[in-house]
Amino acid sequence: MASHSPSGIPERVTFVGIGAIGLPMATAVAAGGFEVTGVDFSAEQRAAAEQKGLQAAADAGSTAHADAVIVMVATADQLRAAVLGSGEGAGGEGLLARMRPGAGLIVMSTVGPEAVQDLVGPAAERGVQLVDAPVTGGIARAASGDLRLFVSGDPAAVESQQTLLESMGTVVSCGEQVGRGQSFKAVNQLLCAVHIVAGAEALALAEKLDLEPAEVLEAVSGGAAGSFMLSDRGPRMLEGLDAQVASAVSIFVKDSGLVSEIAESVGMEAPLLEAAKKKYAEAADAGWAGRDDSQVIQTYRG
Repeated sequence: MASHSPSGIPERVTFVGIGAIGLPMATAVAAGGFEVTGVDFSAEQRAAAEQKGLQAAADAGSTAHADAVIVMVATADQLRAAVLGSGEGAGGEGLLARMRPGAGLIVMSTVGPEAVQDLVGPAAERGVQLVDAPVTGGIARAASGDLRLFVSGDPAAVESQQTLLESMGTVVSCGEQVGRGQSFKAVNQLLCAVHIVAGAEALALAEKLDLEPAEVLEAVSGGAAGSFMLSDRGPRMLEGLDAQVASAVSIFVKDSGLVSEIAESVGMEAPLLEAAKKKYAEAADAGWAGRDDSQVIQTYRG
């Protein structure tokens, strides 16, 4: 196994949140030569991690000995509870209380700038290096270590984790202020949310016009109307509700809502985002929250 420490011992990484995208990310980190322990409440996800050759635990005890702790949870509330603790005695102890000074805390969840900025003070008090690094690219790119990471934080902290970050993909520098990575990701998610719904609307129109949607998808995706989301989600839109779940509708319910709040906080109207947000909510209300986000197209099919 490759080593990234002067002692020749592989650096130890605790990866909190080994879900649909967290597990392939953790696997990519392990493939990069790091000693990885995946942490998740789900016994099913822990079993999946062990099948990939990773150590897995329900408790984050490995944090105490980790050189870096990666957090990949779903929401800002989950991030705060994981990092700062629930305040319910020893059982509610957070990651920061367990981490050793000098270790790195890397937040890779999409939670908005404020949620990560709230960790700056507590991390500094503990002597922990905080790095903001939300990702984009989906499950396939996570598995191949080809994500894009929107990274912000103290340059020394980022540099100390550079090899670890690069094991998961391409590092995009977003500045020294913690939270700027989250702001970049908000812009990214606005585009993703709108592009998926635009693709769904276009293919739904093709169906209403009695065209063969697969032929239309092939015809337009390579031209001026093409986009990554159309090419990636389009085929799954045509597969229907049984399409493999690469990113659930619920994720874009959460992310479109988060970006809407961020836009509102700076006094900006975002009508295209609001239209897309409404469609994801409509899909979730119809019972498709756990389906692939491509299935937002079902809202056009009646």
